[in-house]
Amino acid sequence: MIPRYTRAEMAAVWSPEARYRIWFEIEAHALDAMAKLGIVPPGAPEAAWRWWATNPPIDVAAIDAIEAETRHDVIAFLTWVERQVGPDARFMHQGMTSSDVLDTALAVQLARASDLLLADLDALLAALERRAREHRLTPTIGRSHGIHAEPISFGVKLAGFHAEFQRARARLTAARAEIATCAISGAVGTFAHLPPEVEAHVAERLGLAVEPVSTQVIPRDRHAMFFATLGVIASSVERLATEIRHLQRTEVLEAEEWFAPGQKGSSAMPHKRNPVLSENLTGLARLVRSAVTPALENVALWHERDISHSSVERGIAPDATVHLDFALVRLASLIDKLVVYPERMARNLHRMGGLVHSQQVLLALTQAGMTREQAYAAVQRNAMKVWEADGALSLKALLGADPEVSARLPPEALDRLFALEPHFARVDAIFARVFGAA
Repeated sequence: MIPRYTRAEMAAVWSPEARYRIWFEIEAHALDAMAKLGIVPPGAPEAAWRWWATNPPIDVAAIDAIEAETRHDVIAFLTWVERQVGPDARFMHQGMTSSDVLDTALAVQLARASDLLLADLDALLAALERRAREHRLTPTIGRSHGIHAEPISFGVKLAGFHAEFQRARARLTAARAEIATCAISGAVGTFAHLPPEVEAHVAERLGLAVEPVSTQVIPRDRHAMFFATLGVIASSVERLATEIRHLQRTEVLEAEEWFAPGQKGSSAMPHKRNPVLSENLTGLARLVRSAVTPALENVALWHERDISHSSVERGIAPDATVHLDFALVRLASLIDKLVVYPERMARNLHRMGGLVHSQQVLLALTQAGMTREQAYAAVQRNAMKVWEADGALSLKALLGADPEVSARLPPEALDRLFALEPHFARVDAIFARVFGAA
């Protein structure tokens, strides 16, 4: 985790202290269940919880020192805990294997990380809705292939991103449910040395579901889907960031990132105002997506378990969630403070002499009796003159002077075809689909 792109709440999820506290709770809850079933003496969980009630500090350095000798992280932890709790700690981990602790703890951490990411998405959705409603009827140019297409409202553009992040939230909710799974099933998942009731108790106490069939590990298809979901969300972040980067180009300049007092854009050029936040988001999205392929490759473990997935997950789990958390928070702030220039949008919209209304004329000519091929040819031959003149000519004027067109469409009809109103007539219907009925 790079501090520059790390928020404290998400970093805390992945701290060694947090991990070891989850490990203890797994072991202690399992002890509770085993004591109720008569597997261990009733005093065993009492001793463990009595020590835990003192809110003891976790001596990470001491555990690391033990691991340096044992070369096994769970054994090192259990050894340290036994030194704190006393003789009753020998009953901890009865019938369990290391992956019971590691995988269940990872499920808890990923669930907690998901909760933070869901809150991030909620903040982004709120910012997008506010700005979309603000610009519900702000005319701008829609582009396909980067080329002027037809008019659109800037609010509808933002509503499209809102709908995308609604889907992102739904996917993450499903991924959280799928990853929040507990396995306390023993060396190869057969419950040979402790009954399923122990697993059920631990799962209930930690807010997890029970893994139906585990091996020595929780199947990694769950994790693959989780990280794939993060990758898709990151791609949505990048799509919105890329839109802002294009809109901020000097030749376009329809919107730009807020430029703070005292901010500097370039060490060499004092005039620069660069889309640095959007560019940063593009890079962070690449980092999040870089976790997807390793997560997919972790699915195919040997037999009941190997540890090829372990080193991968120690890296991608904190890094992907930390980077996406930072990106979502940054994006929400960017949208909230985005500077929008309606006048520049209007200027760009009308820059090409009315070419953006060509389809309106095409359809009107077909309704007036022309074949579609004839109508297309008539509009295109005039549109190309405007295009080649870089918008210095008027498409409406050229069409009005074209005998084939004017015979079908009188001047007042042409005027109606060059109006913006038809392009905004159904904005409310689109908004109702995205945001619900007003």
